[in-house]
Amino acid sequence: MEQEENVVSFFRFEDLRVYAKATNYACWVIEQLSAPRSNAEKVLVKSFCRSANDIALNIAEGSSRNKTQFDHYLKIAKTAIRECVVFTEVAHKRGLLGDIQFDQSREYLMELTRMLGALIISLQRAAERRAVRDEESPDSETDSYPSDEMSF
Repeated sequence: MEQEENVVSFFRFEDLRVYAKATNYACWVIEQLSAPRSNAEKVLVKSFCRSANDIALNIAEGSSRNKTQFDHYLKIAKTAIRECVVFTEVAHKRGLLGDIQFDQSREYLMELTRMLGALIISLQRAAERRAVRDEESPDSETDSYPSDEMSF
């Protein structure tokens, strides 16, 4: 008998598609900017890589918190995305990223923004549903993630 492929990870954030996309972007940034650089460019590259990593790091950190805090960390991840937009522009203007790489970076960042936005809305809607449910039956105090909404 074959073993089922839908095994939930020990670290739940690893099941989020947005987390996988964020780690892919961080790896992409490192790969694109791995060539030897001047000292000034190294500072830019280091900051760019830090911001790219911060996207996934904030998703991971927030996932271990309650929904309100998770929402906050996802918004911090969106801030890291905006930082990467700026770094993408500067790196392109400095010749560290070509036109194709510039477009690829922006595509990654736009998709990550959409995915995080959808996850934030999903968490807010779940909180609203929970608040309504709690008004109807004040004895229920669960704060778990809806499994169908954790595929972002």
